[in-house]
Formats: sequence, C-alpha cells, structure tokens
Amino acid sequence: MKTHAETGNTLNVPATAHFSGGEAEQTVSEHATHAGDLNKNGQGTSALTTPTSDEVVQPAAVSPTTEIDQFYPDEVVGNIPPFPHLFKHPLKATFWTIRMLFGIVCLVLFLAVIAAIPLVNFIALGYLLDVEGRVARTGKIRLAFPLLDIAPRLGTIVLGTGLWLIPLFLLSGAAADARLVDPGGTSDQTLHFINRLVSIFVALHLCLALARGGTFSCYLRPLKNAIWLFKQLRAGGYWERAAQNVSEFVSSLKLGQNFSLGLRGFLGALAWLLIPSLMFASASSPEGGKGGPVLVTLLGGLMLVIVLGWLPLLQAHFAAENRLRAMFELRTIRRKFKRTPIAWLVALVVVYVLSLPLYLFKVAALPRDAMWGITLIFVATIYPTKILLGWVYYRASSKTRNAWFGWRWLSRTLILPLLSLYVFLLFFTQFIGMHGNRVLMEHHVFLLPVPF
Repeated sequence: MKTHAETGNTLNVPATAHFSGGEAEQTVSEHATHAGDLNKNGQGTSALTTPTSDEVVQPAAVSPTTEIDQFYPDEVVGNIPPFPHLFKHPLKATFWTIRMLFGIVCLVLFLAVIAAIPLVNFIALGYLLDVEGRVARTGKIRLAFPLLDIAPRLGTIVLGTGLWLIPLFLLSGAAADARLVDPGGTSDQTLHFINRLVSIFVALHLCLALARGGTFSCYLRPLKNAIWLFKQLRAGGYWERAAQNVSEFVSSLKLGQNFSLGLRGFLGALAWLLIPSLMFASASSPEGGKGGPVLVTLLGGLMLVIVLGWLPLLQAHFAAENRLRAMFELRTIRRKFKRTPIAWLVALVVVYVLSLPLYLFKVAALPRDAMWGITLIFVATIYPTKILLGWVYYRASSKTRNAWFGWRWLSRTLILPLLSLYVFLLFFTQFIGMHGNRVLMEHHVFLLPVPF
C-alpha cells in the first residue's frame, strides 16, 4: 500500500516487482544514471535495471530513496485522465483533446505571465527545468506538463473573470464620458451610481464563483452561487474547508520548490557562461577595436563554443538529478554523449536554431505591461526544447553501449562549425539589441526565459 502524497488516496503498490514471460519492468533509481556512469570500467551502465528471467527483486537491507518513490505522485500516477478510445468514444476523445489543448495553452500563458515579473521569473525557469527533468527521468512526453490538471481551471478563471469585467469597463468608460460632457448632470450621476452598483455585484459574483470552484458554469449562475454559499454557511465549517482547499491548491503549484530549482539552475548555468560571455563582449564596437580586446573576444568566442556544446546536456543532467553539483559533472555527460551522439547533435541544432531568432525581440524596449506578450513567444519556443533535451538525455541514460565511433566523430565534426556559426551570429546581436553588449549575457535558453 502506498499513499499518494497530494490526494491522500491509498494505492496498491507491491513491495517487490515480479517479472515474467521475458517482460521486464524498468526501474530508475534516484542517482542511477550518475552511479552507472561512474563505475569502475568507465564504460557506463544503463540507468535502467532490466531482469531477463523470472525473478523477484528483493529490497536491499539499506536501500536509498529511489526516484520512483521521490517522484511517485506526479510522474507515475498523475492527474491527467487517459485518452478515450477514438472509435468507441469519439465525442469523449474529442472533448479530451480540446481540454488538453486548452490546458497546454493556459499553461504556456501562465508561465509567460510569471516569467514577465522580476524575481518571480525564477519560478518559470524552475517549471521549465522541472519539465526537462521529468522527461529525462522517465522518457515520457505526457509527463512534460506538470500543471496540465490545474492549468485548464486557471484558464477558466481568467476567462470567466475577464468576460464579467468587460461590461464593467464599458460602463466605467460611459460614466467617464458623461462627466466630461455634463459634469454633475443627471446622466453623470446616474451612470456613476449604476457603475457602483454593478461593480459591487460583479465583485460579489466573482468571489462566489471562485469560492464554488471557478468552473465556467459558476460564472453563469450568480443566483445559484448565492444559494450554495447560504447552504454552506448553514452547514457550518465552511471557512475551515475553504482555507484548506486554498492551501492545497497553492501547494499543488509547488512555487517554492520550482523557485529553488530555477534559482539553482540559473546559478549553475551562469557559472559556465559568465567568464566566456564577458570575454566575448570585450570588443563592443562595430569596428572590433584593436589589439587586446580583439584577442580576448576571439578567445571568449572559442570558450563559448565549447561551453554551448556541453551546457544543454549539463543542464538536463542537473534537472534529472536535482543536484547543483550535477551541473559540473562533465565527465558523466561526455559518457552519455558517446551513447547517442546523433541524437545530441540534432537536439543541439534544434535548440540553437529556435533560440537565435528570439534575439530579434530585444531590438526595442517595450512597455512593462506589454512585456508578457513577448515573453509568451519566449516560453512557447523554449518549452519544446526542454522536452527534447530531456528525452535525448533519457535515451542516452537508458543505453549501455557507446555508439559506433564513426557516428561520434561525425557529430563532433559537425557540431563545432555549427556552434561557431551560432557564436559568430550571436556577436552581432549586441549591435541591434536595446541593451548593447549586455545582450551577450542574456542566454535565454539557459537563464531566464525573458526578453529583458
């Protein structure tokens, strides 16, 4: 028996895992990939333990916390309903698809909004790293949306609230116009009085709709919301239940956990990028300067090529292990690279091809209230790259043998000139960016996913 960490439901989870008929259950330990890569023979072992015959895996006397235990509530059970059979239940399948697409859109919008807020944007980075870590540990794309069960409700709340605020804004505008045309007149006083009444009604209705659950139907039935609240107050204990539900909802967002993950991921990536980026920005004029600055810039560009080749893999390793030290385990990442070199090559090409056009949005400064719109493009572009890097990391961790040396050398031969071209183009972004040579420090793929 195992208790779900968030819902409290008791689930049947056997203490031992049985394997039969040649089918094997793959179990990933918390630091299995790290321990497997640091074995004595140096060849690296699989992150997956796969028994080949009928056997019962007995728990060790002193067993470390396994990843399946640490991430069990979200990554194994999840709160996303299964996809209905398309031919047996076409309407349910269609509704499921619409709901999931709506949830993904709401999730990206939510991340874009919090990414546009200073300091809070570390939470957005933490969510992106959490997505990368989930896929890196399990290899399942469906687990790349940790808030997909909550995001539709958040989107419904925003949509319902916005629809009720529209008539209030129109009425406020009419009242303001009446005051300009006839200050103190009958129309001015009448419209302002109606505006106050409507504001009070809308505020009460929105509060009741949120208290009742925030579903879309709650925003359409103000009278039923009032009757529901009256019944809840008569039954007693409403305020205690409401406080508990709000606390559980806020806890499900995991704001503190993702802030910590984002902050540590930011600091780890900054440690790799700081010195090469500062050196790369030495020659900050279009003429390139003379003498020393040019040499320092060339050396910084060379260092940046090397760092950008390994940093996506290192950040995926950090997201999978959730350890800051994992960000600096280059030897482990090099072993993983040898197992799937072509996959890593394709992933790096996709990551940097998608990231380079984002520098065009840094040409001009935007008003603070319009920043989230551009941030939406950043989040929507970076999100799939995190999923891709996590999947390639899982693929490398699940393999036991190195790829053919020809594939390894081919990937190395191709990635160096491609990264050199990326760094060459990156150098000129400082001349079109609003922040000058500071743009060279704003690596939005690894640092904060924002245009400022």
